[in-house]
Amino acid sequence: MPKLILNRLLLGLLTLFAVSVLIFVCTEILPGDVASAVLGQGATPEALIVFRRELGLDQPAYVRYLNWLGGALRGDLGVALTNKRVIVDEIMPRLRNTLFLAGYAAVVAIPLAVGLGVFSAINEGRWSDRLANVVTLIAISLPEFFIGYLLIIFLAVNVTWFPSLATVNPGMPFGERVYTATLPAIALTLLVASHMLRMTRSSVLSVMSSAYVEMAFLKGARRRRVITRHALPNAAAPIITVIALNMAYLVVGVVVVETVFVYPGLGQLMVDAVAKRDVPVIQACGLVFALVFVTVNTVADILVILVNPRLRHRR
Repeated sequence: MPKLILNRLLLGLLTLFAVSVLIFVCTEILPGDVASAVLGQGATPEALIVFRRELGLDQPAYVRYLNWLGGALRGDLGVALTNKRVIVDEIMPRLRNTLFLAGYAAVVAIPLAVGLGVFSAINEGRWSDRLANVVTLIAISLPEFFIGYLLIIFLAVNVTWFPSLATVNPGMPFGERVYTATLPAIALTLLVASHMLRMTRSSVLSVMSSAYVEMAFLKGARRRRVITRHALPNAAAPIITVIALNMAYLVVGVVVVETVFVYPGLGQLMVDAVAKRDVPVIQACGLVFALVFVTVNTVADILVILVNPRLRHRR
C-alpha cells in the first residue's frame, strides 16, 4: 500500500508538470503578437520592442518557461499585463469564490446523488428507477449554458425567486451569499448529480451479481439490507472515483456557468483574461485549475487504495 500511494503521488506531480508544459506551449503558439494586442494598433515600433523586452519575449521559450515555472513554485505568478496587479492577489479572492460555489453545489449534489443512486438500485426496474434514468439522461445531455439560461428564465425572470446575476462581494453576509449563488449552484448540481447518480446505481448493480450477494439473498436477507450492508461498501471504489471527478469538474468546469451568471470566480477571470489577451493571467488560471484537478484525482486514487480490503493486509 505505501508503494501504491507513493506511485500515485509521483504520477500526480508528473501529470502536473506535463500540464504546465502544455499550458505554456498553448499560450505561446496563439496567433498574433501579445505586445501589439496589449498596446494597441497605435503603438510605435520602439514601444513594442521595449514592451517585449519587459515581458522577456526576447528570450528563448525554454528560458521563459523555466522562469515562469520557478516563479510558480515560489508562489510568484507574475504581474497582469492589463492592470499591472500582482496575479496572486487577483486570483485568491476569485479562487475563494469558485471554491465556495463548488462547495455549495457539492454539499447538495453528493448526498443527493448517492442516496438516489442507492434508491434506484434498490428499486431496479420500477417506475422510480425509470424516472431517475430519464431525468439524469436529460440533465447530462443539456449543455451548461442552456441549463443556466433556463434557470434564469424560469426562476429569475418569470417568478423572480432568485437574482439573475450572481454578483457577490467579500463583505457580503453568508446567508445573502448563499442566496445569490443559488442559481449557478443549481446548474452545477444538476450536471454532476446526474453523473454520480448513474455511476452509483451502476456500481451497486454490478456488485449485486457477486457470489456473496447471492448467498445473502439465499439466507433470506431483504434487498435493501443486502445493498446497504454488502453491495454498497464493495462498490465504494468506483463511487469515490466518480465523486472525485465531479468534484474536480465543479472547480475546473465552472467557466461556462460563471460566465452565464457573471459570477466573480476564477473562471470568469480567465474568460476576461482571454478577451484581453492577458497571457500571464491565462497561464496562472490554467495552472491553478490543473493543480486543483490533479490534487482531487490524486486524493481519490489514494482513497480507493485505502478502502480496498485486498490492499490493507499483507498477502
